[in-house]
Amino acid sequence: MQPINATARSAWTAASLNANPSWIYELDDRARRDLTQAVKSVRDPDRTLFDYRRDEFDLGSAWPVFAGALKEIKDGTGFAILRGLPREGLTAEEFELLTWAIGLHTGVARPQGKASQYLSAVRDAGVVYRSGKGRGYSSNADLDFHTDSADIVLLTCYNVARSGGMSMVSSSVTAHNILAIERPDLAELLHRPFHFSRQQEEAPDEAPFYPNPIYDVSEGVLCSKWNRNRVRSAQALDGVPTLTAQQQEALDLLDNILRRPDVMHAMYLRPGDMQVLNNHVTLHSRTEFEDHDDPALKRCLFRLWLAPPNWPTLPESWRPAYRAVEAATVRGGIKGHVYDDARRAYETRQAADLGMRLAG
Repeated sequence: MQPINATARSAWTAASLNANPSWIYELDDRARRDLTQAVKSVRDPDRTLFDYRRDEFDLGSAWPVFAGALKEIKDGTGFAILRGLPREGLTAEEFELLTWAIGLHTGVARPQGKASQYLSAVRDAGVVYRSGKGRGYSSNADLDFHTDSADIVLLTCYNVARSGGMSMVSSSVTAHNILAIERPDLAELLHRPFHFSRQQEEAPDEAPFYPNPIYDVSEGVLCSKWNRNRVRSAQALDGVPTLTAQQQEALDLLDNILRRPDVMHAMYLRPGDMQVLNNHVTLHSRTEFEDHDDPALKRCLFRLWLAPPNWPTLPESWRPAYRAVEAATVRGGIKGHVYDDARRAYETRQAADLGMRLAG
């Protein structure tokens, strides 16, 4: 097993990321005014998110900044921070709509869970993360490094916790290449299928688990998919083979590498920050947090999973999880239990607006 994409910008280290902060983008006052106007002029409390159309939101001078961040995650490091969203000028509901508006200009939002929700409020709802149906975004737990089930994850920060909640990002390309040098035998194992639990969120036409390698290559690009909690949960499901000692060793070493100080970049998101990640070349995590007592101050971020119109083909082995792997196709997400006509209509309209195809 040899290193792959070793010279690509996606194969960054913590030191190289800090030495070249071109992945950080700033909105100026004019851009903030444009975004505030775009949301306040359109928002109607009687409309659902699905009722809004992309062409209703003129993001003005802010859009070129967003476009730069999106290019960075597609062709560069796979990771970008955009600072200066108009947090102080918007209510939580308006800030949520701003997140949705940015998503409408970026891709087709993907459902994120059992409730088939297309935008999730990331806050502590008392969920037990390490359980057969646990989800990290609704807990306050320390999370494993993982990828989300979509091409892009976009996260906007409205409130921060009283303490904790540090965000961590590592390059899955860098981690793979370190593993290939240190233990090529284990790196090769990660290119074979593992089994991931759907955490009891499977749609009627889906099994409770699916196979997917941790790493695979498409069109010369190394892609990753990893979520230890889901692999761990799958071990309790009928039909899932027991992990071998060597597989366990490979997963343990991967997790160790991802948390090494020279690999992992750590930061605290601030109110008005937006983090954007390419799930195929980065993995992310978060530390445990202690929240405020006042409900108005509690930690709250808004999360979108997105299928963009201009991204490359994924590995064929991603099909069970993503339902489609072809470029310019609406793919990824967790269809869940409440996928209905309104959701299908939204996807159809948004895909047409962006020149994308719907998966079968």
